[in-house]
Amino acid sequence: MPSTSLDRSPYLLAARGEPVPHTPVWFMRQAGRALPEYRKVREGITMLESCMRPDLVVEITLQPVRRYGVDAAIFFSDIVAPLQFAGYDIEIKPGVGPVAADPIRDAAGVAAVRPVTAADVPFTTEAVQQLASELGGTPLIGFAGAPFTVASYLVEGGPSKDFAKTKAMMHGSPDLWHALADRLADVAIAYLAVQVEAGASAIQLFDSWAGGLSPRDYERFVLPHSAKVFEAIKSYGVPRVHFGVNTGELLGLMSAAGADVVGVDWRVPLDEAVRRLDTPKPVQGNLDPALLFAGWDAIEPEIDRILDEGKKAPGHIFNLGHGVPPNADPDVLARITKYVQNRSAR
Repeated sequence: MPSTSLDRSPYLLAARGEPVPHTPVWFMRQAGRALPEYRKVREGITMLESCMRPDLVVEITLQPVRRYGVDAAIFFSDIVAPLQFAGYDIEIKPGVGPVAADPIRDAAGVAAVRPVTAADVPFTTEAVQQLASELGGTPLIGFAGAPFTVASYLVEGGPSKDFAKTKAMMHGSPDLWHALADRLADVAIAYLAVQVEAGASAIQLFDSWAGGLSPRDYERFVLPHSAKVFEAIKSYGVPRVHFGVNTGELLGLMSAAGADVVGVDWRVPLDEAVRRLDTPKPVQGNLDPALLFAGWDAIEPEIDRILDEGKKAPGHIFNLGHGVPPNADPDVLARITKYVQNRSAR
């Protein structure tokens, strides 16, 4: 369990829907290519190798906390990393994303996916323990990829715009699909459990591409497997966040899967998002990342609007509506952080 000072941090208070001294702020993909210090420490080192080096994981995770003064850190990893750690043949190609050597087409392909165990990732345990110690009163968010989003890479063979092969499996071979999604739920549960047991104060399940589904397909093919993940983590007592892109029509279902906090991208105002949830709960979001390039005169009124809309929820964690673009100006993100904290404190 978090220490008393950590337990009363603005991020954890907001995630529990309790009064906060200021609206907490952090950014998805805050540790990454937008930071020159990140690019420097990653020179000549592959993504997988960097995820297996506790010294690098700790340094990269801490960089945005130092640079921006955000209210939470997020563990540095990748949503397909646990598959690689468990021996599955998938690699993260620079400029492309996750690419599977043998896209899954049958039961033998599903059998090749096995859950990661603590023994597979001693470097994750070591990095999280060190981070929890060094962060002090700043929470560390652990994360994993949701079954649908990870499955889409394994079935498509890589990134996809229409998820045609994935949807074809869902409808044409539903037993195969559910076997794969269930296996990937186990992967997520195991990896999240390692992080929480090592000291992570919250978790976020990234279903980044769920917005490509209809509500009917989401409810039938995806919700049961994401719900399995959230239910398995419930006993740890840490806040559980659920996020996807372009999921305005799915917000109620994603909330019903068991999240304590629902992430909202920039397409739906936060007050409207609250109305769409299955039950009132804290929300996270949702400045459009494109506005990072629009100048402060455009950014400031948008922050004000989002903070006001966020008051309709039991709790609000300020974030972007998706990840930090790699060419964003770190100084703009630092200014946003300070502005959100100061304005909401007033």
